[in-house]
Amino acid sequence: MTSEQHYRCLESMYQAAPINKLYPPKMTVTEGEAVIEIALSPDYFHSAGAVHGSVYFKVLDDSAFFAANSLENDVFVLTSSFTTYITRPVSSGKMRAVGRVVNKNRSQWVVESVVFDSEDREIARGNGIFVRSKVLLKDAAGYLDGLN
Repeated sequence: MTSEQHYRCLESMYQAAPINKLYPPKMTVTEGEAVIEIALSPDYFHSAGAVHGSVYFKVLDDSAFFAANSLENDVFVLTSSFTTYITRPVSSGKMRAVGRVVNKNRSQWVVESVVFDSEDREIARGNGIFVRSKVLLKDAAGYLDGLN
């Protein structure tokens, strides 16, 4: 499998995840990077009328995860730890998260992710450590569908 096929398979796997029916995201994967966009909806708000922190975490973690998994061709990676900083509330437009691998060694990836609003202002950032699991990517729902 080529790198480009692997990236398309990761994108297909992401779309197949049941959780993404709640936040219909769009994702693009390249080497060591993943970009995720979601259109905001009042369905994602807390009672003060802005996007709930769980949505920030989701796009931060997902973009970081797929940036790491772009460099791992055989197994699903797992989030070992993740720190989130929410710096600006948002209630309209879209969120765009960009995850980038900043360090990799034999056993883990360190990834940073930044979320921007529709005006390209930073609204959150995070960093995490990702490790290999024992789940083969070919066994993950939707992964091989990316070959079609």
